[in-house]
Parts: sequence; structure tokens; C-alpha cells
Amino acid sequence: MTPKPNPSQKPNWAAFTAAEPDLAKLTEERFGAFTHHVLATLRKDGSPRTSGLEVQFKNGELWLGMMPGSLKALDLRRDPRFALQANAGAGTEMGGGDIRISGRAVEVTDPETYALYTGKTEKAEEAEPPTGFHLFRTELTEVVRTYVENNAYLVVQFWKPGQPLRSVKRE
Repeated sequence: MTPKPNPSQKPNWAAFTAAEPDLAKLTEERFGAFTHHVLATLRKDGSPRTSGLEVQFKNGELWLGMMPGSLKALDLRRDPRFALQANAGAGTEMGGGDIRISGRAVEVTDPETYALYTGKTEKAEEAEPPTGFHLFRTELTEVVRTYVENNAYLVVQFWKPGQPLRSVKRE
């Protein structure tokens, strides 16, 4: 069951997948290759904070879950902007390329969405409210993939909502 679209909501993972299915598949594979990734948030003073994070692609959303009271969760509550970097892995090979996702993280507080995430199918009024962790769904502002083509070209692909995929190739 996927959530009903909200016209005021920025593009979520399902919107990106519909717009760019090949890049979305590569992105999910890249993030699926490792458990932990790097999340960048903004501290109170505006400086960046980077933290390890697990992510989930589920029900047409990209979800970020965090420990209660974690600094990254508090950062996102104050300023929802984030950047997420796929784990580069060991060595020099990055199968699928380097992938970054930017956007806004919206904290989930309603029992219905929380139940959708956890897989509990009770009626919303019977579902437990979010406890034990902070849960954020994401609104995407950009997805960027960087990779080497034929050991000769650096290729950077950019996707932004409402725009076609753009590629830049450099020798």
C-alpha cells in the first residue's frame, strides 16, 4: 500500500522512480550494497554535521530512521535540509558510481504513516505512535550520480524535480 499523494508535498522516492526509473534502480542498488551511509545535516550555527545512517526504500518513500534524541534528528527537526552519500565501500571500485541525494526530511508523527513504515496494518487509531526512534520521510531536491565511463570519462548525472536528467561528461 503506497501513501496517497499530497499535492503540497515535494517529490518523494516514487516520483523520482517514475521520472527516472533507471537511475532510481541504480541508486537503490548502490545504497543496498552497504548498510551504513553518510548523512549531512546542519547544526544550530549552520556548520555541517556528518553522521552514519541506515536508509530504507519502502512504500514509494526514502526513509531515514534515527535513535531518539540523536543530534542528527534534532538538526533535521530544526532545519530539514539534508544530503545523503552512498557508502563508497572499500578499495577504489564504486560499483554503480558515487551517488548523493539531497532534499528535506519530514518527521513522521502520525500513527498511520508510522504503521505503514513498520508494516503494522492496524487501523490508524489503533496503531502505536512513533516511539523508540525518530522517523523521517524525504522530499527530494536532487539526485546526483558520478561515475567513470570506459576508464576515460568522468560522467555526472543530475536530476532535479520537474527537470529532465542532465549529464555532463569530462575527459
